[in-house]
Amino acid sequence: MEIDFKHQQAAHCENGVVANLMNYNGFNISEPMVFGIGSGLLFSYIPFLKVNYAPVVSYRALPGIIFKRFAKRVGIKIKKEKFRSAQTAKARLDENLERNNPVGLQVGVFNLPYFPDEYRFHFNGHNLVVYGKKDGRYLISDPVMETTTSLSEKELEKVRFAKGAFAPKGHIYYPIDFPKKLDLENAILKGIKHTCRDMLAPVPIVGVKGMRTIAKLIRKWPKSKGTKTANHYLGQIVRMQEEIGTGGGGFRYIYAAFLQESGKLLGNDKLLERSKEMTLIGDQWRDFAVEASRIYKNRSNTNPSEQYHEVASQLEALANREEVFFKQLKKSI
Repeated sequence: MEIDFKHQQAAHCENGVVANLMNYNGFNISEPMVFGIGSGLLFSYIPFLKVNYAPVVSYRALPGIIFKRFAKRVGIKIKKEKFRSAQTAKARLDENLERNNPVGLQVGVFNLPYFPDEYRFHFNGHNLVVYGKKDGRYLISDPVMETTTSLSEKELEKVRFAKGAFAPKGHIYYPIDFPKKLDLENAILKGIKHTCRDMLAPVPIVGVKGMRTIAKLIRKWPKSKGTKTANHYLGQIVRMQEEIGTGGGGFRYIYAAFLQESGKLLGNDKLLERSKEMTLIGDQWRDFAVEASRIYKNRSNTNPSEQYHEVASQLEALANREEVFFKQLKKSI
């Protein structure tokens, strides 16, 4: 039981799953287009939710939201299910494979045996495609991997029912109905407006205001939390930025590609200009990650009392730049 499914590597798992499922069903949609229409770009600080014993900092919408928004805006219908029973979840998966229907799954990454050890930690927002079953093993198209792989029944069950924050509960999803033609033009405009609204939201834990909140906390952490915890929290920000689902810098590059593709499709030169600016913002995020990593790895030559103030200032500069950017982007459409 093996579906003729084309595996294409992507920068981010959910975007890649959606793009690959759309391509399987006859629609040539790029990863950046999925991400932009789905309003995946975000910044949020969730102090009451802990991952790896540190507050969550997210650079993207919650798992599953990108596909939901994308589907609604381009006019497709999707089927989503979660399960209490692993047996029922397995049966539903097998039913789809027997109907030659590849499906997306949300899983935990800690027990994925094909992931390098340094990437296997407790994060349950990963996405992959199952496109068949052979010799008792499920055939896996994980968009962040270069090639396809496989998992045993027990291995797949373990990651589908991983425990902790954002527990997937066997989450399965796939498109079930399509329009004759995707309305990309209107979908692009809706996606951009939503992202601008999120990033400019008057909420202290979301968008550019959330970035400023984190910057203030970074300055306080060494005294209020102690050096060890402060380093751990700072390391969490970088890990969420650069390792979990592409992160802050990488997502900016994907969004820049979306704006470039959209500018050409809509004949909007202002979007092409915004694309170049977003690429430079992505570079600035990477610079922030490098400086922050030097601190928590104890490789910085700066006076310890000044280190946290410097990276906090970098983050504040990013907040200021993104505030200007998203105000300009809003006017561009």
